[in-house]
Amino acid sequence: MPAPVPRRTLLALILPCCAALSGCGSFNETSVRIAEIVTPYKLEVVQGNFVASEQLQLLKAGMTRAQVRDLLGTPMVADAFHADRWDYAFSLRRKGVQTQSRRLTVYFKGDVLERFESDPLPTEAEFVASLDTVRKDFVVPVLEATPDSLKTFAAPVEAPAAAAELPPLPISYPPLEAPAR
Repeated sequence: MPAPVPRRTLLALILPCCAALSGCGSFNETSVRIAEIVTPYKLEVVQGNFVASEQLQLLKAGMTRAQVRDLLGTPMVADAFHADRWDYAFSLRRKGVQTQSRRLTVYFKGDVLERFESDPLPTEAEFVASLDTVRKDFVVPVLEATPDSLKTFAAPVEAPAAAAELPPLPISYPPLEAPAR
């Protein structure tokens, strides 16, 4: 028959267990409050070429490959198996915002643009507005100083130091290199 466990030992084991278990009831509420205050930084992932609808309007059949590259940039995919096709893909993933993805495919016949297919593309202004989702009520401060405000920062004018305090300049300087023999 095993020896009985002393009462003090039982209390020493049970009390810490009860204290630990009593804290578990509010753990979820506390973790939710902490998550509201402290959120980890999640990197914005931008991949590909952003093509605006203004650029797409300038794209015309008959343009050369060089003209298309100048207008749209280097294609995301220029496949060796599809030499007459360039793909411009764009995706933007951000925390708390739905992923944006758009695609433009340009088809060539030889060295000349034949046709293109595209998803609906936003204007540059619409795209920039979609990026700034954090501070909608932000007011840009005035960044130009008025002449009156500049006067408050004017440097005090000091009298030049007296010429007597400076040593006289030498008449001639020693040569930098030793004379040749």
